[in-house]
Amino acid sequence: MGKEIDGTIKSDETLLKILETLRVCERATLTTIADEVGMSKSTVHRHLKTLRNRRFVTKVDDEYVLGLEFLRFGGAARERYSFHRQSKTIVQQVADQTGEFVGFLAEDQGIGTFLYCEMGTEGVPSEARVGQNVYLHQTASGKAIFAHLSEERREAILDEHGLPPQTDNTITDRKELRSELADIRDRGYAIAREEYVEGLKAIATPAFSPEDDVIGSLVVAGPSHRMRGEQFESELPALIQGAVKEFELTISYS
Repeated sequence: MGKEIDGTIKSDETLLKILETLRVCERATLTTIADEVGMSKSTVHRHLKTLRNRRFVTKVDDEYVLGLEFLRFGGAARERYSFHRQSKTIVQQVADQTGEFVGFLAEDQGIGTFLYCEMGTEGVPSEARVGQNVYLHQTASGKAIFAHLSEERREAILDEHGLPPQTDNTITDRKELRSELADIRDRGYAIAREEYVEGLKAIATPAFSPEDDVIGSLVVAGPSHRMRGEQFESELPALIQGAVKEFELTISYS
């Protein structure tokens, strides 16, 4: 067993660094991976051999890529959200209606993760995709959830993750964030003005379980030059809120 450091296993940390390198690089040689994780090639090679034996990593020519075995685990992780199929339906419907990027975000351990994403016919390509992680304070979808967590939970998340900036417009002050979250609770939806991606605005509405716990959020995002005026201030929020009400009604009878 690898040596423990700060309560974690060093060999496990190395394994996860290797996987994260492959996720970011998509494909990489042994030398590249070893350089990224700061380990010898022989050590990294042993880890890669273990991963290949379990189909978590595949070798293509001289490069390594993530294996399809991860789909089995990813599918199982998403299945634990009993409402995930209904969230897929509502994402597709709103993407068809708006033509923009639409996603459904859930929160786990203080981090937001997209369960589903759909790019409408006019959607602007972005890094957001199924499984993409975001800090809650950086996005409309994250803020919509953040606003409806208990005060104790919000503070614990802030203590753990802080308020790292993504763009110059990201909220990085706790007092400002608390005020923003209060406004979200009052109006029923969250807005992000180029806080995660420059040139992109977004509107998100929280979704609640039959027990009135926040379980996720539905977000629509588009370029700033389209997301403005009456459409941004009134029409889009009403459309998203209506879609979420339909979603909540559906899961209450599932």
